[in-house]
Amino acid sequence: MNFSKQLKKYRELNGYSQEVLAEKIYVTRQTISKWENDKTYPDIHNLIALSLLFDISLDELVKGDVKVMRNIIANEQMDKDTKKMLLFVLLSLVVGVPSVVIFGAKGLIPFGILWAFVMYFANKIEIAKKKHNIKTFKEIIAFSEGNSNLEELQKKRNNKNYLKEKVFIVFTFTLVVGVLALIISFVTELFLKL
Repeated sequence: MNFSKQLKKYRELNGYSQEVLAEKIYVTRQTISKWENDKTYPDIHNLIALSLLFDISLDELVKGDVKVMRNIIANEQMDKDTKKMLLFVLLSLVVGVPSVVIFGAKGLIPFGILWAFVMYFANKIEIAKKKHNIKTFKEIIAFSEGNSNLEELQKKRNNKNYLKEKVFIVFTFTLVVGVLALIISFVTELFLKL
């Protein structure tokens, strides 16, 4: 991305070391280093602080990165991984649950294998989200477009709320899958009795 180059360029033009720049915007020198080496991306507050400090527009600072961010947010691989995860959830329910009902403890083997694939793809999706800092990119795009939901996106960054949201999603997902598993096991037992 271009931000790292822009940051280094404007830092050097203003005669700041990484340490001095870090002090001016209240972050660590290591944070500045990570930004300049494309290891992390600053949040919207730090981007605004940098643009004010360097007396340049936010667009100039993130020059070209917004298009790249849009592509990352719309990442087709994440969509594919999500579809694969949902497919294995469905297979776990349709194949795994009946195998447990029919074969007892031995039926846990196919169920466990299918569920391992679910976990693999779920983990792959989370790694991609963290790697590309999806939440920060959404905030930057919202800000650059003058979008009114920026505050809403920033509120979601609050770790406690984000954690609650994740727990709620996992709980709801587990509840839905559990109910479906019970229904499928009930239907399987009915067919076995016929």
